[in-house]
Amino acid sequence: MVNFGYTILPVHILELDKADLKLANSITFDEPSFKLCIACGSCTATCTAGTFTNFSFRQMCHQIKLGESTQAIEESEKCMLCGKCTLTCPRNVNTRNIIRLVRKAKQTL
Repeated sequence: MVNFGYTILPVHILELDKADLKLANSITFDEPSFKLCIACGSCTATCTAGTFTNFSFRQMCHQIKLGESTQAIEESEKCMLCGKCTLTCPRNVNTRNIIRLVRKAKQTL
């Protein structure tokens, strides 16, 4: 069998009825543009931190929307707040403010 460098992802089951969406609701309240994100990946493609780490704003947004707050907060620490993602977002999502709000949430958890 040819090894293409890909592996099967581990099983990851979420019960969305029991998901803790406090962080998602808090961010949506403080930054309404969070709801506009369609996870197109433009932000991730231009990310400066993503060049040096495995940081992905898109993945962090998924984690927030799935209630995985702890993982999202850890992911946000990798961001350099350069703002390139905000400039490239086709839906004008204020990504820098979302990162700031996620980091602020760390202080309350």
